[in-house]
Amino acid sequence: MTTGPLTPAATVDRYLQLCEDRDLDEAGKLLAPGIRIVFPGDLSYHSLPEMTAGQRGRYRWVRKHRDRYIEGRTPDGLVSVTSLGTLYGEDLAGHPFEAVRYADVFVLRDGLIAEQHVYNDLSDTGTSSPVRG
Repeated sequence: MTTGPLTPAATVDRYLQLCEDRDLDEAGKLLAPGIRIVFPGDLSYHSLPEMTAGQRGRYRWVRKHRDRYIEGRTPDGLVSVTSLGTLYGEDLAGHPFEAVRYADVFVLRDGLIAEQHVYNDLSDTGTSSPVRG
């Protein structure tokens, strides 16, 4: 069976799963050169190792229930994918959390992720607070 290139939504889903599994080398293969990853609190990263280090100390672990994807086009012809769902995990004190809304907005260029913008309600739940490096 021959498989073609992944759809934009499938690329994003694979990337998110690889990040959750901490297979950052494989996830990095889905990123375009010059990646920009932006988190709440105006935190911006340019690689997965930089993002992982910058987000350390926010929670023990977190995963996503990825409910749906919305695909579109940016005004300059790039592909956008929005992933909607909820977060669940464990905070630094060891307390579980769940049903925390998130929306991740991705911009893909030539089939690779060029931008990721992360939005979620974690800080509103008291589960974590931004840590600046």
